[in-house]
Amino acid sequence: MALPIPDGASYFPNMSPWLILAVPLLIAAFLLYRGQVRKRRRQALLAAPLTHEQRAVVERLVPLVKRLPGDLQIALEGKVNLMLDQVTFRGYNGVEVTEEMRLSIAAQACLLIVNSPAWYDTLRNVLIYPSAFLAGHETHDGTFVHQHSHGTLGESWARGPVVLSWDDALHGGLNMHDGHNVVIHEFAHQLDALSGHTDGIPILRDGQAYAGWEKAMLDAYHHQVDRLERGERTLIDPYGATNHEEFFAEAIVTFFEKPHDLCREEPALYAQLAKLLALDPAQWT
Repeated sequence: MALPIPDGASYFPNMSPWLILAVPLLIAAFLLYRGQVRKRRRQALLAAPLTHEQRAVVERLVPLVKRLPGDLQIALEGKVNLMLDQVTFRGYNGVEVTEEMRLSIAAQACLLIVNSPAWYDTLRNVLIYPSAFLAGHETHDGTFVHQHSHGTLGESWARGPVVLSWDDALHGGLNMHDGHNVVIHEFAHQLDALSGHTDGIPILRDGQAYAGWEKAMLDAYHHQVDRLERGERTLIDPYGATNHEEFFAEAIVTFFEKPHDLCREEPALYAQLAKLLALDPAQWT
């Protein structure tokens, strides 16, 4: 049976007031120390190069990285190291995750933020299926909830995970000119989601006006829709006409894989993406 504490009595009658004050200070000091340790670890990873063997794997599986200017190649390696430290890659349906898989996916994902302060802060898991997989979603007709499933090559959830077909992730990295890249597409959604919404409006760079971004994106999106309605072929994958967020993701794929064509056909869109990512792939040799 618990005894009541008399009025005015302390729960800790023998504890010094200085000790009571010291406890929260110690906790704050510990949290500050842990934050500094994490910051130093992050800085060390960003400054560390890949090993010779890792670099060879990345250049073989993602040849686009060889077109990066030298300073960006160094930055990419550091961000790949950071991603490999932060993210767990999990295989499903018989997939055994290899170092080559991790390096290929991380290198493609880090292309988007290689020259940007943005980072995939909340991403902790990448799930890898051997090929196209079934993804489920629900719809509500006002009375019943309906379950649907469809085959897909990738998925991106706002705070993670990213889900990928390895067959398509591998092919996307190997072929840097076909305008299809599931890793870049899904990580464009991750970049988009950093604003709090996946809607084709990412966090813009300092000095990048929303009005200019909106006009360039909407004009290019409507050009895409109009061409498809006329039965014409489009530079940006037709899937981009689904909605604004899918257009954003497919536009970024085209920005990396067909930069000269995008710069010629949609110069305002190219300029906005170049400013957002602080990259100009049309100038890479």
